[in-house]
Amino acid sequence: MKNFKLGTLALALAVFATPLAFPGMTAAQADEITTFVKDGAAIGGTDPVAYFTEGKPVAGSTDFTAEYDGVTWKFASAENRDTFKANPAKYAPQYGGYCAFGASMGFKIPVIPDAWKIVNGKLYLNNSRPVQKRFEANTSELISNADLNWEIIKGEKPEDLKEPIIR
Repeated sequence: MKNFKLGTLALALAVFATPLAFPGMTAAQADEITTFVKDGAAIGGTDPVAYFTEGKPVAGSTDFTAEYDGVTWKFASAENRDTFKANPAKYAPQYGGYCAFGASMGFKIPVIPDAWKIVNGKLYLNNSRPVQKRFEANTSELISNADLNWEIIKGEKPEDLKEPIIR
């Protein structure tokens, strides 16, 4: 139980630290869109298609962009951009690009591109490698909880989510 409380505290601190750690994301953006934006682009400019085609995060370019869900997405190539535009929901990360583990607890937490996993054809991002390991240790249950929680939290501002949802 002690580890659970520490993990919950860490997630709560991450929520409140979001504007400080990621100055590119403003509260206004959180109100207007459901996709986590850092440095002016979804996933901080990482090409979402590359996770599927190259099996790793790849930086996108300002030369290849698309608009989806009210945000700019960057791609490493015109081919990846066009692939995304043909079916954006297939390549966009789950939970608006927020941390899958955080969503399983009822929070919207920023992510890093290197903490990711594709499960059943869907991209899940997390906010750190240690959290990614915890996600991988209990993927099915965490996705199930996150799916349920997302319906509750998707329209909320990250800073307004102060208490975990316990299932």
